[in-house]
Amino acid sequence: MRNKAITQAFYLEKLGFQRLGSPGYPEYLMVEKDAIELHFFLFPELDPLQNYGQVYLRTDAIDQLYQYFLNQEVAIHPNGPLVTKPWGQREFSILDPDHNLLTFGQSYL
Repeated sequence: MRNKAITQAFYLEKLGFQRLGSPGYPEYLMVEKDAIELHFFLFPELDPLQNYGQVYLRTDAIDQLYQYFLNQEVAIHPNGPLVTKPWGQREFSILDPDHNLLTFGQSYL
């Protein structure tokens, strides 16, 4: 993350995560939602357009999660709308403020 306040606001206010752990570490952020826990470290020199950070998150409620993000006005990645892939996963993707790619998926078979 380049800016802790911006990253924290996105994950808490837009995606519905909660802050985890002690806020006393200005260069580290932990957030959680359901059984998901994400950790971020401060990297102010990060160039978002060169960032290749990505994570795949499995869910049992892909349609509800997708609709929740739409309701929160979270931008869906232009190449990642909710679709069922040939390999049997129903998936969609978003980018966070630092262009970390978050892909959410659910087994559809």
